[in-house]
Amino acid sequence: MKTAERDSLLGLLQARFEQYGRRHPGIAWAEVLARLAAQPGALELLQRMEQTGGEPDVIGREEASGRMLFCDCAAESPAGRRSLCYDEAALAARKEHKPAGSAVELAAAIGIELLDEAQYRALQALGEFDLKTSSWVRTPAAIRQLGGALFCDRRYGQVFTYHNGVQSYYAARGFRGRLLV
Repeated sequence: MKTAERDSLLGLLQARFEQYGRRHPGIAWAEVLARLAAQPGALELLQRMEQTGGEPDVIGREEASGRMLFCDCAAESPAGRRSLCYDEAALAARKEHKPAGSAVELAAAIGIELLDEAQYRALQALGEFDLKTSSWVRTPAAIRQLGGALFCDRRYGQVFTYHNGVQSYYAARGFRGRLLV
């Protein structure tokens, strides 16, 4: 990453960090900067999250390691990650009208992991997300083996979890990811 890109991204992340302090009480920007300096490759992953519309921000710290938890905090499911079926097997099984890809594989390509249902609900405790869109969440193997996948959204002041066939995809459904730094 070039110095100008790095500085621009750090400026954007710092501005977001300062604007949404309620997402990370007790964490100082200097601590975040130290973690990022110790893992320079993390900035490239955060840049990919940003480029696909995720608007990553710090939402906590892992107690045991001190690592910072970044998560997609865009108001709606990231625009650059929508219209995807759940995983590669679902994509391969579609005979026609295939989407451009799958949530699981795009998350891996970005270098992040999909939120699971509990992580999605924890994010929703920090703000209101997906009021018009929905997000695939990491699906338990038992559900996936039966051909299903889970997604979540917020409607009527509540967070809902639903199921759908893994091959389905919608213009308003994407996914949210997380990254430990």
